[in-house]
Amino acid sequence: MATTKGTIKAISISKEKGTQKTNVPEAELRVDHGITGDAHAGDWHRQISLLGIESIRKMIDKGARVAPGNFAENITTEGINLYSLPIAAKLRLGESVILEVTQLGKECHSHCAIYEQIGDCIMPREGIFAKVLSPGRIQIADTIEVIDD
Repeated sequence: MATTKGTIKAISISKEKGTQKTNVPEAELRVDHGITGDAHAGDWHRQISLLGIESIRKMIDKGARVAPGNFAENITTEGINLYSLPIAAKLRLGESVILEVTQLGKECHSHCAIYEQIGDCIMPREGIFAKVLSPGRIQIADTIEVIDD
């Protein structure tokens, strides 16, 4: 069973698709949209991307020079084994935001700079995607937890 409670370590957004994300201290999440100001937001199933700091550390151990946001994830977490969650799992972030897991991993169509650097990238295997069910604001150090429907 996956750990059911963790912490938001970083929040990252980008103004344009295909550019590196920038870490921000807080964000507003909207239903049928995602994070306000993020280029990947929109009314689709991959509104928010999440990756655990534990996954990022695996890449650092392999020699990658990476940090939260470098994998184009919106939310970097600590303490939850994200990629073990089932599709449709619900996550509460902070006080009011509810996300629903919509996709586990992704196909890597063109190798990213991280893959080019060390011959591997963890996001396609351990990153997850979600849509916003309940809106609100989140900030670094907020709690993230798996909840029952």
